[in-house]
Amino acid sequence: MGVLVVKLNLWCRGWRGACAVLGLALLLPLSALGQDAASLRAKHASLNERLANNQFGRPLALESLQTDGDLKGDVYVVVDHPFQLVQQALQSAENWCDILILHLNVKRCRVGEEGGKMLALSVGRKFDQPIEKAYELDFAYRVPAARSDYLQVQLTAPVGPLSTRNYRILVEATPVDPRRTVIHMSYAYGYGFAARMAMQTYLATIGSQKVGFTITDHKPDGKPEYIGGVLGLLERNTMRYYLAIDAYLAAYSLPPAEQVERRIREWYASTERYAPQLREMEKTDYLEMKRKEIRRQKES
Repeated sequence: MGVLVVKLNLWCRGWRGACAVLGLALLLPLSALGQDAASLRAKHASLNERLANNQFGRPLALESLQTDGDLKGDVYVVVDHPFQLVQQALQSAENWCDILILHLNVKRCRVGEEGGKMLALSVGRKFDQPIEKAYELDFAYRVPAARSDYLQVQLTAPVGPLSTRNYRILVEATPVDPRRTVIHMSYAYGYGFAARMAMQTYLATIGSQKVGFTITDHKPDGKPEYIGGVLGLLERNTMRYYLAIDAYLAAYSLPPAEQVERRIREWYASTERYAPQLREMEKTDYLEMKRKEIRRQKES
């Protein structure tokens, strides 16, 4: 799930699904501590300048961090949706399957019960492929807080392939005013030797020219230079994941029959706004693939 899924499969054909799930690990997080409404509002206030002036063209701040054996990304964004709508849309496990399927490499998502809500993700390569060739990874789904002024949702999985571990995705939200909501999406994951070597191979070859969103310098002509390497990879996947949430919210109030088409078109259009970082396939190919995958998801 993410650029790494696509690229690593070129180098890891013998590993099959394992390579695909490493890409998922880069998009589907690991360790993020939740806050509360007051803490989230305070963080939002501290980001006022960055939210007003940035390279995204919207009130959004992206942060990324690499420590020994861990990667972590955070998005803070103000959306033009009332908190009640955001809370209703994001606290259902079934809705999260509709969010996750928008990503290029998620081929199917199913909700199950095994000591609590579970999301079974089938993850594969960016093009259309039989579901049997995808790798399934199960995430526990929890809603630790759903109050009148604060929502927190968590997805967690303790282990994954290629020495990856402790995946977490956390989303929290609180109202800014009656019409706007601040959302914080955090993700991270731990990795060991096998995952480290796979990333190094990708970044030394076909991923060497890929960049993220953090501006590290400016060229003589004034154009920005963006972060590359592992953090660039992390930031690209952070944005793809957040834009899936954004596209879902944009379609949430439409008649049910219109929502799916709006979601997939909105997700693709959003990635095209950041084409130097996020473009991976043509619009017609993406729309056709997702229509088929969503039909399959509804039938499963």
